Order: sequence, then C-alpha cells, then structure tokens
Amino acid sequence: MTMRAVRGAVQLERDDRTHLRHSVKTLFQQMLDANGLVHDDLVSVIFTATPDLHSDFPAVAVRELGLADVPLMCAQELDIEGALPRVVRILAHADTERPKPEIQHVYLGGAAALRRDLATAVQDPA
Repeated sequence: MTMRAVRGAVQLERDDRTHLRHSVKTLFQQMLDANGLVHDDLVSVIFTATPDLHSDFPAVAVRELGLADVPLMCAQELDIEGALPRVVRILAHADTERPKPEIQHVYLGGAAALRRDLATAVQDPA
C-alpha cells in the first residue's frame, strides 16, 4: 500500500451549522466512494474553512460519521481578497493501491470552479 492524498472542497450556501455538517459529510463520503476508500484506509484528514465560516468545525461532521480513531485537524484558509467565499476544503491521507493518476478529487457546488483540472466527481451537495 501507498499513502495518497485525496482533495475535495465544497462551497456552502450559508454559514449554518446544519448546512455545514451536511455539506461536509456529503463531500467526505463522495471522496471516499470515488476512491474506493473505507475508514481503515484513512491515515489523517485536514480541513480548512474560509474566514467567513463560524458556525462549526468541519471535523465535527466527519466525527459524526464514526471516525473516532482518525486524526483530524481544522485550520483557517488564508483570507485572500477575491477568494471564493464559504468554502470548506479537505485533504485526506489514505493508504490505497490506486496509482496517483487514478485518485479522484471531488469539488462540489461552486467549489468546482477552484480546480476544474482535478474535479472529476462534481455533484450538487443539496
């Protein structure tokens, strides 16, 4: 097995705890599904949120999926003028047999505009 990084992002419609948790869970599950990953494959997960999101920690949503033994860390995204607002990004490290070119990165909603070159499983999180 090799450790790979899987990226994803979602733009939220609003800064609301329920909406944030639902959107992050949807994004994270799509990241796992697109790459054939399960809980035991995960090494660690880093979340970032833009400075305009205050309603909750994105990691809480993933903890609700049962990831009690996977290290999770939240950080604030840089506050760059003109950056896409209300975005949660995820960088998951996982053990997998997939070669790097076969890793599927997932960008949902307005976040699809961030990396059109990488987004391969873009769907509406609603």
